[in-house]
Amino acid sequence: MTTQASVASAPRQNLLARFPLISFFVMAYAFTWIVLAPWVLSEDGLGLLPYKLGGVASALLDAASILLGPTVSAFIMTATTEGRAGIRRLLRRCVLWRVGLRWYLFAFIGVPVILVLGATVILPGGLASIEYQDAGYFLTYLITFIYVLFLGGPLFEEIGWRGFALPRLQPLHGPLVGSLTLGLLWGPWHLPKYLIPSWAATSGGSSPLGIVKFCLFAIAVTIIFTWVFNNTKGSVLMAILLHTSINSPFLPFSVSPGPSVDPSAAINVLLLSFGVVALLIVALTRGRLGYQHYRPEEPDSATLAKGESHP
Repeated sequence: MTTQASVASAPRQNLLARFPLISFFVMAYAFTWIVLAPWVLSEDGLGLLPYKLGGVASALLDAASILLGPTVSAFIMTATTEGRAGIRRLLRRCVLWRVGLRWYLFAFIGVPVILVLGATVILPGGLASIEYQDAGYFLTYLITFIYVLFLGGPLFEEIGWRGFALPRLQPLHGPLVGSLTLGLLWGPWHLPKYLIPSWAATSGGSSPLGIVKFCLFAIAVTIIFTWVFNNTKGSVLMAILLHTSINSPFLPFSVSPGPSVDPSAAINVLLLSFGVVALLIVALTRGRLGYQHYRPEEPDSATLAKGESHP
């Protein structure tokens, strides 16, 4: 017998299924911004509430906002549109590691090299701004990488952006336009954090120009992410590692901008470095971004026999 609750929930489920991408982005924005509100309204941000969050508390709140934003939204929408079979396919792509050594080299070595080359062009002194790091830096980097992976955003963001959104944007709009669309939506998703001075200072500053630069940077790295994602058969794991590497770059040397350099120069380095690489990828692939190599996972025969839904 059909219950009143199931009848009432059917129209909502049908609405989500009819507009999966819109539903995903609305939920991702709403869940993230709501969870961030205590941090934004605290003395760390707008100062409307009489308390301050410590470093650990703010990091945990930030991680929770991402988990309850892109990640939860991705699982809700995958379950709504594809059922349990879709959830299993998404989870398998999150641990898809057999993708070829060159993509790991690009993530762990190529990304830092790109950043250093960009820094030598942007920062005063060029190569003189590069400082050699001692052996202790390796351990520091490993700790930083793990911290950024779990609390800095990559793990939970990529399940949504590359796990759910990108595989649906590419068939609709093509790899290039789909990437531009995702980048345009990914950048502004960070807007509430620009009301927190400590966060804004590390991301181009809270000026309109700084925010625009950050959004352009988000578009550039989205193109690069799509290129890696397509060439690794839709590996969300590689997107997570690539994202982590960008947020915590590593080499046995680092860039020292010096006290006279505006801290906002960091966003200029990021934008130039990854902007040039993104343009090269677009030109060399003629806008295909490796989409011809992307193979979405097909449901297996056991799943079809059970009659579970699939895209």
